[in-house]
Amino acid sequence: MTTIDFSPLFRSMIGFDRLASTLESAYRAEAGGYPPYNIEVTGEDRYRITMAVAGFAEGDLDLQVKENILTVSATKKEDDEAKGRQYLYRGIATRSFERQFQLADYVRVEDARLKDGLLHIDLVREIPEAVKPRKIEIRAEGGGKLIEGQAKAA
Repeated sequence: MTTIDFSPLFRSMIGFDRLASTLESAYRAEAGGYPPYNIEVTGEDRYRITMAVAGFAEGDLDLQVKENILTVSATKKEDDEAKGRQYLYRGIATRSFERQFQLADYVRVEDARLKDGLLHIDLVREIPEAVKPRKIEIRAEGGGKLIEGQAKAA
């Protein structure tokens, strides 16, 4: 198994303690197949996760966000009508699943909807004003402001 040395990265980064564990867990995570999903950028600071969840109703699906981890899970309840059926071939998977997505700081779930067998989860990144870049003015001895207003976004 190949290991990745992140030490050159941490020489120039301060306060990113959980970055190593996040990268390591992403490196070890299986590519996973069920259910299939897409992650797309829909605009500046806007994203959408689309999952193929054919056979699941809204009541079967559960979405939760805890400590920057979005968890999508489903449990298919077998209805009385399906109990008496015999299948020659069953290609539509309706098995239970749980899939987790690591969200960056300040990313929140804006909307989730089920349409045509696809679960669409819209995400938006909203950076608070307090953490946006600001220009720090260097002042000469004995005068000038210490901190100037917000820097213009690049």
